[in-house]
This record gives sequence, structure tokens and C-alpha cells, in this order.
Amino acid sequence: MHPEQTILKPEHFQLSLCHKKDRIQVSLLEAQKRATNRLRIKRLQQKAIIPTKDCRMSPGQDIYTLKAGTIPAQKQMLVDTGIAIGLPRGAYGRLAATSGMASKHGMAVGGGVIDADYNGEIQVILRKQGNASYQFQAGDRIAQLIVEKIKR
Repeated sequence: MHPEQTILKPEHFQLSLCHKKDRIQVSLLEAQKRATNRLRIKRLQQKAIIPTKDCRMSPGQDIYTLKAGTIPAQKQMLVDTGIAIGLPRGAYGRLAATSGMASKHGMAVGGGVIDADYNGEIQVILRKQGNASYQFQAGDRIAQLIVEKIKR
């Protein structure tokens, strides 16, 4: 035996027991916490399009129509999307007009706030400004969903 060799005694070790059940429980809690901090999207209709982010710097996600329709001049219409969302904890949703819809077609989005506890279908109030009606097709991009933290 080498004179400088150290012998490790039992008091030099720390024993940690980890039960598989506890690890699973912790993983589930972590997954639940992550899920409540993310936007959750549910397709309510088979033909509904899940919101997409056009580019990395976009403030929100594009929302699409479920069916085709026509909005008469100077009128408004409630447009179905076929999706429901679950907002992150401490946030609300806001629907906003896209710049293209506003500038090219004279469209505005009305009543754009989505409460944090709302879990029904997202519907968009589209208002047609100007003297011509506006026709849209199923799958057209009509608004942007922006998720914002509630400031307290």
C-alpha cells in the first residue's frame, strides 16, 4: 500500500435514494408548469388551420378563416376559425388586424381582447370599411393573435 493513499471511509459518501415514482411525479409537475406558461391550441374542426408565425420577429401568430364568406361594405361579421386556445398563466390574448388586410382591403378587427379564462372557439369580428364588399376564402389569413402578459 502506498503511504499517501487515502482510504475512503463510509462517512465520505453521501447516499441518495431516488424512487422512480418520485421522479415521474416531479417530471409531471414540471411538464404541467411548462404547459401553463405556453400558448395551447386545440383544433375544433378538422379543416381548421393551426395559427402560424410568419417570421421570427412577428409579435403574434396568424389566424385563418374556417369557411368562405362575404362582408358587405360598411358592415361587420363574426368569422369562425375552428380553433380554441389556452392562454399562459398571467396573460391575455389580443386579436389585431394585419397591416395587409387593413391597407389593401380596408379591414379592421373589432373586440379583440380574449380573456385568460375563455376556452371557447376563437371568432374574429371583421369590419369592412369603404364602399366595396370583401370576399374571403376558407384558409385566408384574417388577423394576428398576440399574447400579452398582464401587468400588475
